[in-house]
Formats: sequence, structure tokens, C-alpha cells
Amino acid sequence: MNIEQIYTGCLSQGAYYIESEGEVAIIDPLRETQPYTERAERDQAEIKYIFETHFHADFVSGHLSLSEKTGAPIVFGPNANPSFNALIAKDGQEFTVGRLSIVALHTPGHTMESTTYLLRDENGKDQAIFSGDTLFLGDVGRPDLAQKSATMTQDELAGILYDSLREKIMPLADDITVYPAHGAGSACGKNMMKETVDTLGNQKKMNYALREDMTREEFIKEVTDGLLPPPSYFPLNVKMNKEGYDNFDEVIARGTNALNPEEFEKLANSTGAVVLDVRHQKDFINAHIPNAIFIGLDGGFAPWVGDLIADVQQPILLVVGEGREEEAVTRLSRVGFDNTLGYLKGGVEAWEEAGKEIDSLESVSAEVLKEKLNNQVPVFDVRKDNEFKTAHIPNAKHTSLSSINEHLNDYPSKEPFYVHCAGGYRSVIAASILKSRGIHNVIDVAGGFKAIKEANIEIIA
Repeated sequence: MNIEQIYTGCLSQGAYYIESEGEVAIIDPLRETQPYTERAERDQAEIKYIFETHFHADFVSGHLSLSEKTGAPIVFGPNANPSFNALIAKDGQEFTVGRLSIVALHTPGHTMESTTYLLRDENGKDQAIFSGDTLFLGDVGRPDLAQKSATMTQDELAGILYDSLREKIMPLADDITVYPAHGAGSACGKNMMKETVDTLGNQKKMNYALREDMTREEFIKEVTDGLLPPPSYFPLNVKMNKEGYDNFDEVIARGTNALNPEEFEKLANSTGAVVLDVRHQKDFINAHIPNAIFIGLDGGFAPWVGDLIADVQQPILLVVGEGREEEAVTRLSRVGFDNTLGYLKGGVEAWEEAGKEIDSLESVSAEVLKEKLNNQVPVFDVRKDNEFKTAHIPNAKHTSLSSINEHLNDYPSKEPFYVHCAGGYRSVIAASILKSRGIHNVIDVAGGFKAIKEANIEIIA
């Protein structure tokens, strides 16, 4: 028996490869199929089933592409109604993979089709659960995402989740392993641990949602308390996972089309494409194409693209570091952004050599900000709500990055102002958005709140 967790940090997502006696089951695959087919070839094995725990909202799954390439059937749990051929498992239905068996346990609540897959060894002993978004480490799946499609309130869905956990998961043995679909950083929950694998027994001790004496009312209150609005691209990803999407190879071929500066500019003007600069923030600060949006590959790239660009149909043109074109297109496609039209060959250097206009972003150290604070300069903090509440500069205004477009009128139109985040990544995203909206009097604080504390600037905690 071979169980492999294939974890993608940018999405905080775990896909799973299970092999026994030359047969393979894949659970919740990402968009690109190569990691799974290559592993199967290495093991001289055949992919027999592709299991989906639910219709994912935060990424586009690779179930359709993988099924097309391997011929393996796609398996969903009860209540799933995809637009393509799939095997809709019954609650308790058993699937054989080599000498192992996988049992579909219907665990609705996060969504109504949510299903946990229980793995049993050759002797019929329970070994592990692949819990999708039903059970995370330290948390459970948020119950507000399926409200519209399920025609239920989040409280009603939370109540159903309470029953699923107590009837299907908590009675299982403490020594079985929990393999969730997500870890810390995912927007599918709010309180996840940094670990990605644990025992069910430890979760019964540590996970607030699995308290043995917890009432249904307490569960509903605690699970729904403090939920942030879901990213705006979530419903679009659900639609793609349910109805289908473009062939991944075609998306890559289209997106890695090399364009010279003239072609790039012409295409940007004719299509209304967003120019997305995915280089390091320092490179963007030094020089970038006017009105380009910065979201760097070396940060939380895909979720921020999804949250801030939102419309998966939006045409995108890339400014990307040499050799990272396919990586950028792949990571965009993971969250449903399939309409990348190409990238600027030669990058900003080629753009400048072609005599085209270049912009830059003013960025100062925290020590410079400290001097300016004596003059009561405006400071905007774009961190998350909880980060700001924990500690912030006195008189700083809070406009979290995820909601920046709702606060455009809060920013000064003429006088210089400063913007910071925790470490210097999100503030450059924010500044790029502001500049693209015509607000050019923005100044980035390099190093963010970490540098601010090191500069001994006064902090309210």
C-alpha cells in the first residue's frame, strides 16, 4: 500500500495518490494531470478511479482531464449532479483498489454532495479518511458556500455538518489517519493547523468542532462565527468543476504564446486584457508597464488573482521572469483563469528598448516612514482584519487588500500617502491596483509591518 499526499502550498491543497497491486486511486487532483500519470507510470500501475470529495470552490480540479487521459471513471458522492458522465456513489458504497477498499461516506454540510472516503486495508481494518472539506486539521469546512445551490441557510448547512461529523466520522477509531483537502492558508476554513496529516484521535482532542459534549447550537454558532466573505471567484470555480472546462494542454499552449512589445501592446488594447506582472515585487517597484497589476508568483499568487481579478473569463497578458511562463499559466489555470493570451517576450527590458513608456513605484524604508509620521502623514494598512486588530500604527486606516476596490474613495487624491502590509508583498499589489485606478501618489513601505516594528515605530496592540 502506497499513500502519497501531493501538497500544493500556493493553494494549501492536498491531492492524494493511493496505489496497491498495480491499481491507483486519485483523490481531488489539481488541474494538471502529469504528476499523477507520471507517478502511475513509475509504479507500473493503472489509474482505476478518480475520486472527488465535492465540487471544489477554491480551485479547478483535474478530474475531467485525468479521466480523458486514463479512461478512469470520476466518482462523486450522493447528491452530485455534474454535467458530464460520472459515477455517483451511494452512501456506504465500496470500491476496490488492489488489495485495498475505499468506502464512500456521505458527509454533507460543507456542500450537500460532500463525501469522505474511508480507506480499509486488505484485512478490512480502517486505515485513513480522505475528508475533503468536511474535516480539516483544527477546523471544519465553512457551511456558507453552498447556500444558493442548496437553497439552505448557512445555519441549516452547519447543522447538517454537525450530524455528518458525529454520525460518520467521530465514531471511527482514534488511530486512523486524517488526510484533509486543505491546510492553513485556505479560505475554505478559518482555523486550520499548519500540519497537513494527523490522527483522528488527536483531532478529537484538539479540534474545537469535534468536542464530544458540544451541542448542535454551540457547533452552529462557533462554526459560523467570524467567517469572512468568500473570495468572489469561488462560484465560478464550482461552475467549472461541475460543468467542465477547456483542455489543459490548449490553455498552456495559448498562454505561453511569446509576444514582442508591438504585438503585446496591440493585443492589450484590442482585448481589454489585464496586464499581470508576476515578477518579484522589487522588480515591479523598479520598473513596470503603466497600469499593470502586480501579483507575484513567489507569494500567494493564485488565490490573490482569484480574489482581486475575480472574473475567470478576463483576458490576461503576462509579464513574467524568463523561464517561468508555463508555471504562471499553470497556476492561473488552477483557479480557472484559462484566458491567458500570451506573455511579453524579453520582459520589461524589451518593452523599454522598444521605446515604450515605463512606470515605477516609490518605495521607502520603515525608518523613512518613522520620520514622516511626525508630520501626521496618511498611512494605510492593507493586512487582514485580524492582523490589524492585533497590532497597528496609531491613526493608520485599515483597508484590507481583499476589499481594496471598495475603499478607493478613502485614499487621498493628491497628497502622498503610505501603504504597508505584513512583509511587503500585499502592499505592492495594493499600490499597483491604486496606480491602475489613477491614484499615483501612493508610497510603498518596504518590509511591511515587520520592518515597522524593527524600526521601533509606535504600535497599538
